[in-house]
Parts: sequence; structure tokens; C-alpha cells
Amino acid sequence: MSGTSRAPASAGEMMGHPKGLFLLFGTELWERFSYYTMRALLVLYLVDKVRAEGGFGLGWDNPTALQLYGIFTGAVYITPLIGGWLADNFLGQRRAIIIGGFLMAAGQFMIATPHPWIEGMELAFFYAGLVLLVAGNGLFKPNISTMVGDLYPQGDHRRDGAFTIFYMGINIGAALAGIAAAAVVAAFDGNRQVGFFCAGLGMVLSLAIQMIWAKKLLGEIGVEPGAKRSKRENAAQNAGREPLTKQERDRIKVIMIMGLFTVVFWVGFEQAGGLMTLYTENFTDRTIGSFEVPTELFQSLNPIFIVIFAPIIAALWIKMGDKEPNSPVKFGCGLFLLALGFVFMIGASMQIDGGDAKASMLWIVAAYLCHTLGELCLSPIGLSMVTKLAPLRLASLMMGVWFFFNAVSNYTAAFVGSLIGHGDEAQQMENAFAIFGGITITAVISGIILMLVSNRLIDWMHGAEGPAQHEETFQEALVEELETRPDAT
Repeated sequence: MSGTSRAPASAGEMMGHPKGLFLLFGTELWERFSYYTMRALLVLYLVDKVRAEGGFGLGWDNPTALQLYGIFTGAVYITPLIGGWLADNFLGQRRAIIIGGFLMAAGQFMIATPHPWIEGMELAFFYAGLVLLVAGNGLFKPNISTMVGDLYPQGDHRRDGAFTIFYMGINIGAALAGIAAAAVVAAFDGNRQVGFFCAGLGMVLSLAIQMIWAKKLLGEIGVEPGAKRSKRENAAQNAGREPLTKQERDRIKVIMIMGLFTVVFWVGFEQAGGLMTLYTENFTDRTIGSFEVPTELFQSLNPIFIVIFAPIIAALWIKMGDKEPNSPVKFGCGLFLLALGFVFMIGASMQIDGGDAKASMLWIVAAYLCHTLGELCLSPIGLSMVTKLAPLRLASLMMGVWFFFNAVSNYTAAFVGSLIGHGDEAQQMENAFAIFGGITITAVISGIILMLVSNRLIDWMHGAEGPAQHEETFQEALVEELETRPDAT
């Protein structure tokens, strides 16, 4: 990454960070609102009855819906490889974000097109909308994350704190998405296409924020393609060199190895949008008195837990001082917490086997809580790590590579979830029990392996992750704010 920040000094700071960070926070918040609203509804829309039978969906069976969900969520993490390369070499990050945002908004509105308006072409519009979402996401996702890192000079201790802020923006958007999806579907008698329209509006708002304030708060950040800027800066420094130095190769090795472990985590975590959604819908007692909790609302548990626990986890790392674990160890902790979450899902399945018709939804809540704590040990740390380790001229591309691991995870997660099969409920419950157990064992073994190799990975980082910086960072400021204003979350 560049040695100096390119954020305009005239933009000023907020909470010790460039104001451009909060612009990117808002842009990503509403883009994630759009994505997670769609994600909360997709599988349920696919398996809902067709309109001719009194429903508003496509009438697919569960395994087919899960497979399509996996293909889609996998594709949205593959295309950042292409989008990152285009931004690095031709478009620049800002232009890529704008183009991607327009494509995603168009995709949401195409899926939201009411069936009576396009009778006989429902599937064509649906697939066209998915293609636009995938293409737009490829341009949007890697580039906005890279721009967060570009706000700070190399070695700036505020970088990890910046990604914590950014990550909270992601999850505020996701929390609003689950609530909005449940509310809109209830208000329109189960018509989930209205929810897709709501998702499109969120994307339009994200675009508006970026287009109105980017020039003022970001200056030239993201305008010039990274490869072009890297070539110019190296020439100015007479820094001609081989395409990749040994240090750069070692750091890229760390990104690739850590990426393999993230696959294991996300294969389990991403059951939330597929298998765990269907499990919650079909096998969980969601009643509180006379009120039945909508299945879509469970999608808000994870982001709500993120907003609550992110400052607590951040404060814990600070309190540990020199004993703060390094990134690979934090990743290992994330895998152990993922496993614990699926232990609760095993408990839910055993309760049903014990004779109850439905499992208590407390099992589901506990599983989401553990998965959230695991995510906090892994996901924001991974984003920050990539911006520290990736060579400047490959910054967006390496962020795309990082998201490629998510693509593999999502596709694999859908395949694993589809193993629930086509059988009767008893057979599906037995298959779900086996799936939960298999993920638990795999996560524990992977966590142990990562702990054992953590020191070697730190050596290969060549000082990019040194002793923890414990000056007052965003985490400390946020904890102080929460202590004085309990409603801050």
C-alpha cells in the first residue's frame, strides 16, 4: 500500500479518522442492506408456491433452491476477481463502484418485477436480475474495501480500527435488512418481491451517498487505477524491481493460506442463509405467546450481535495488551466458536428426536451468537490483513482473491446444505444432524492446525503485523462512547 494517506486534509477527521471513512461506511451500509434483504428472501421466494397456487414464489423444492442459492452467493464472490483487476488496471476504484452500484440496483428491480406484468417470462427476469447483481457486485465489493485501507499510510495503527468501523456499517445494514424484509413481507401478505424492490431502493441510496460526497471527502482516492499509480510512484522513487519481491511473495502466501481456513469457516457460517433458514422455517417453534416470529427476522440476529459485541471484542483485544493474539490465532478462535455454534444445532436436532414436534428457537439464537463471535475473530481481521499484505499494484486484485475464497465457501456451503435431501421430515432431520456434526468436527480440526502454524505465518508477514499498537484507537473511543451513552448501539 502507499506510504502516505491520500485523503484530503481539508475534509477533516471524525473520532480520530478521516471523514472519508464514514462516507465509505454509509455507502457500504446501504449496499449491504440491499444485499442482505435479497439474501433473507431468496431461498424462501424460490420455495414459495407459484402464483397460480396462491403464492408469490417460483415453487422449487428445497435442495434445488439451496443449490441455486449456492451458485448465486458463490458467483458474487468470484466476480470481485474480475472487478478488482478492472479497477486496478483501467477503471479506478471509484468508477468501478458507481458502475457496479447501478448494475445491482437494476438487478434488484428486475427480480422485483411483479409476475402479472411479465407472465411467462418470470424466470427470464429472475435470472437476468441475478446476472446483473453478480456483475455489479464484482465491481463494487473489492474496491470499496480497498479504499478503506487507502485512507491510511503504511503502518498507521488506526487501520484495524477503521475496518472495525467499516465492519459495523456492514452489519448495521444487514440488521436493518432482516427487519425490513420481515416487515415488508408481512405488510404485503407474503409477497417477497416487494422485499426485492425495497432492496433496490437501498442500493439507490448507497449510490446517492457515494456520488454526492465522494469528491469532497475522498479527494483523489480511488480515481487513478492502482497499477498506474504504483508504476508512477516506483518510477519517482527509482524503485525499479522484479514484479514481486521475496517479501511480497511471502505475504501473498499468507493471504492464500489464511484464505483456505476462511473457506472452512464460511462453509459453516453461510448455512445461515440456506439450511439454517429452512431449518428455522420447518423445524423450529417460533411462537412467543400468540405471535409467530417471522423466519426472515432471524437473519437480523447476526448483524445485531455484531453491533453489540464488536466494541466488546475490540476492548478485549486492547485490554490484553502485549498478550493480544495474532491474526492466525484469532482465526483459529473463530473456527472453534463456529464449531460451538453447531453443537447448539446438534442440540436442537436431539430435542426433536426426543419427541418434541419442534425445537426451541433458543438453540438457533445461541448458534447465531457463537457464529457471530467467531466472525468477529475472523472477518474484519482478514480484511485488514489483506490491505496490509497486498502489494499496492495488486491491492484490489488481492481483495478479489480474498473474496474468491468466499465464493468457494458459498458454493460448498450450498452443496453441504443440499445434502438434507428430498426425503420426509424424519429423514431430513437425520441428514441435518449429520451435517451439523460434520461441520463441527471439520472446524475443530482446522482450528487446531491453524494454531500450530501461526508462528510461521507471522514470520512470512515480514513485520506487517508487529506488536499491537495500544494508543487510543477507534475501539477505545467507541467503548468510551458506549459507557457514557448506553443507547449508542
